Order: sequence, then C-alpha cells, then structure tokens
Amino acid sequence: MDQLKLEPGRRIAGEVVLPGSKSLTNRALLLSALARGTTRLKNPLASDDTGRMVTALKQLGVTIEQAAATDDMIVHGQGGLPATPSNRDFFLGNAGTAIRPLTAILSLVPGEFTIDGDQYMRERPIEHLVDALSALGAKVQYLGRQGCPPLRLEGGHIEGGHATVAGNISSQYLTSLLLALPLALRDSDIEVVGEQVSKPYLEITLGIMERFGVRVSHDGWHHVSIPGGQTYQSPGEYLIEGDASSASYFFGAAAIAGEVTVYGIGADSVQGDIGFLDTIAAMGASVCRHSDHIVVRQGKLRGIDVDLNHIPDAAMTIAVMALFAEGETRIRNVYNWRVKETDRMTAMATELAKLGAAITTTPDSITINPPSALKSAVIDTYGDHRMAMCFSLAALGNVPVTINDPDCVGKTFPGYFSEFDRISTGSGSSTSLT
Repeated sequence: MDQLKLEPGRRIAGEVVLPGSKSLTNRALLLSALARGTTRLKNPLASDDTGRMVTALKQLGVTIEQAAATDDMIVHGQGGLPATPSNRDFFLGNAGTAIRPLTAILSLVPGEFTIDGDQYMRERPIEHLVDALSALGAKVQYLGRQGCPPLRLEGGHIEGGHATVAGNISSQYLTSLLLALPLALRDSDIEVVGEQVSKPYLEITLGIMERFGVRVSHDGWHHVSIPGGQTYQSPGEYLIEGDASSASYFFGAAAIAGEVTVYGIGADSVQGDIGFLDTIAAMGASVCRHSDHIVVRQGKLRGIDVDLNHIPDAAMTIAVMALFAEGETRIRNVYNWRVKETDRMTAMATELAKLGAAITTTPDSITINPPSALKSAVIDTYGDHRMAMCFSLAALGNVPVTINDPDCVGKTFPGYFSEFDRISTGSGSSTSLT
C-alpha cells in the first residue's frame, strides 16, 4: 500500500484555484447527453467519478469530445433517452453520483442491464432508489448483497406514476428520480418519507435542470410533482463552479494555521457546502466572501455544538478542525455518514482517536474532545477520498501524520496533495513511501 508522510510544522499561505464540482460535473454530463443540442461544459472536473460517468455515457452512444487547447468538454446530446446499447453491462466503480442517476435513466430504456461497482460500492445501499423505481414499474433483481449493487435491471416499463422514497439516508435517491422522470411519458408524484437530508444538493439538481429547460415542483421536499413528456434543451454552454466540498480542506487548513484565497467559488455559490464557511466562522475563523473568491484567515478556534445535516461531507473537515479547537465539539444529525463511501462515523471516530482525541458517538452524532497534544499517527482511509483529504489537516499540528492509500483522492481531486503541499510553508514536506 502506498503511503504519504506529512511532516509537522506546517503553515498555510497562498492561493488555490478549485477544480470543478463533482456533483455539478456529473449532473451536467448526464443532462447534456440527454438534451437536444450540443453543450460545451466549461471547467469540468476530471476525476475517477466523472470518468465513470463519461465512460457510461459513451457506452450509451453519446459522443463526448475534449475541446482543443482547453479543459472544456463538448457533449453532443441525443435529444431524449438513449437507444438500447449493445453492451448492457455497466461498471461504475465507487461513483455514487453516477451509478444512482444512471440506474434511474436505464430503468426507462428498454432492455436488460447489469449495473455494478467496486468492492466499496457493493456495500453502499441503493435499495430505496430501487424500491421507488420498482413501484413505478421497473423490474430489478439483486445479484449479490440485498439492497446493494450489483443489480440486474429490466428497463422500459416505467411510464410515470406514484412512488415513495426515503429522505433520511441520501439526497442522491431523489436526485436520480428528479433527473430521470421528466423523460417518462406520464406525470410522476414522489412522496418523501422522513426528513430529507442534504437538501442543498437537491437545490443544485433543480437549478441545473432548469438551466436545461425542465421544471418540477415540490412543497418543502415532502412531495414532488414531476411533469412527464419533457425534453432537456442544451443551454449551449454551462460553466461548472469550483467544488465547494474540496474547498473545505483549504478553508479549514487556513482557519487552523494561516491564510488562503480560494478562486472558482464565491459568495453566490449554488453549492450547499458553502455553508461550511458559516460553521468555521462560528468556530472563530475570519471569513471574507467576494464574488469570485473567498479568503479565510486563522482564528482562535473554539468547540461548537452544531447540526450539519445539510453539509455531511464538509462536516468531516469540521471534525478534524475540532482537534485544534478549545473545548468540546459535537456534530449532530449526520446519520448518513454511516452509508457513504465507508461507514464514516466509525472511520472518523477510529482515526481521530489515533491522534489522541476522546471520542463519543451515537447513531447520528460524534463528540470530539481534543487532546492537549496531538499524537503521531498512521491514518487509514478505507478507500474514502474524504478521509484522506480531511486528515491531511492533522499535519498542521506538531507531529508527523502518515496517510495510507493517498491515491484514493483521485475519486474527486487527483491533485489534492500537490496543492496542499504547495500552499504549506515551514519545515513540513510530503514524502511518498511504499
């Protein structure tokens, strides 16, 4: 296993230009493929997850080109649902933002499909989406563990109708239905059971659907009405905002030990994880928001008691920042940590304890009491990109930290550790080990 040793004594100073948002890139790729017309995607993220979406769309017959002399992607839309492909076996790795919406789209396409992922995806639940699609007419069989991929899906039977979907596990289930069901022949009504988590991600979904000419309505995410028979229309160009989740690591690092200016995201960001800034400001960091960049400066951090149901990914960064805060930090209402790329509740508790913190967890919360001094540790990442990135902040203490399997950041931010090293000053340096 590869390792990355982060030496202690680091200070943060510099500027970062963010890569495109993973959530926006994969949504934009899918809608561009389904739309009437050709779409130029500006600032798309190039990562493992977006690569999985591109590969799957090409398998469905979509032409996707790399624009000359730029990072832009040009997607030639099909003007509706794709034709049944010759290769009906889809492998999506560990890309939740690809496997779930593609499952919903394929449920509308005639044919029998196999949908699978890697060892981690085979432990991630998809049952609530499958139950909703089955209620609408899809025929689905689990080929392995009940409720998880791989699946055998017989598509082409959904015309619209009524279904329920659990809201308290993931927003990706409802997002998948929102993206697919406007292409059904008839109207659909979706009832959300329980309180919907990660609502900002659903607002992202509605925003991009509207840019592509499709509208739905909801009453506070309890009930969603989706008119059928719609067609996505290319907006011509679509600029993908810098990834707010990725920004959280640089913002958090600066709040602990320095100052950073982050470009590619601003005060009017459409992404829910921009709410991370409110939380670190409450902890004591200095935050200055501008139209196209944000500046964060170090402050005297204090522990907080906070509900982070709306930003569960960025909440992991808050948990590591708690190591540097005065007093106890409690992060509440993050049950869905347990059903992400790994069981993040258990993983966070285990790795924070290695660094010397006293940890208490409940089914949906974690309480962190920081140590008087950090302990040197080797951090396991569990194949989870966000574990690797958030625990890099521990190197801002006075002890070395080693990250196991650092390449797992390729899922969303392949160049993360290079950027983190570039804005780190002082005695610290990164050393790759094997």
